[in-house]
Amino acid sequence: MDVDPSDLRSAINRLKRANGQISAVIRMIEEGEDCASIITQLSAANTAVERAGVSVLTQTMKKCMADGSDEVDLAQLEKVFLSLT
Repeated sequence: MDVDPSDLRSAINRLKRANGQISAVIRMIEEGEDCASIITQLSAANTAVERAGVSVLTQTMKKCMADGSDEVDLAQLEKVFLSLT
């Protein structure tokens, strides 16, 4: 099922933020920054990626329900939910 990219704008923004945070973590490690700051940035990037995943899943489910689609594979859906935990 295809989802309109405009419906995923918040997910895209979160992923771009995570990308910047990961670049910052790499720079921090290379420059010998303190571990606490590095862990804080890693945690923030992880949260951004997780929330982007939930956003993509939510938008996909909304579209599926709005279309009245019967092509929902519950086993696949369960696998996706579990991968986000």
